[in-house]
Amino acid sequence: MKNYPKFFENDILTFKKTHPCGGNTWRVIRPGVDMKLECTTCKRIIIMPRIEVYKKIKPQPKAKE
Repeated sequence: MKNYPKFFENDILTFKKTHPCGGNTWRVIRPGVDMKLECTTCKRIIIMPRIEVYKKIKPQPKAKE
């Protein structure tokens, strides 16, 4: 089983592809099975399944322990 990251309200996610407005960062409005995201550039709101969000985000660098 893969260890997926947990998302919380107001987290900022960076997607691999850019939005048509030119931005690629999204703010989590509502985490859950279907995540509600807001583009930080144009303020458009979308609802996307969580598994699809996992596929679209850039991998985060791991913190050194």
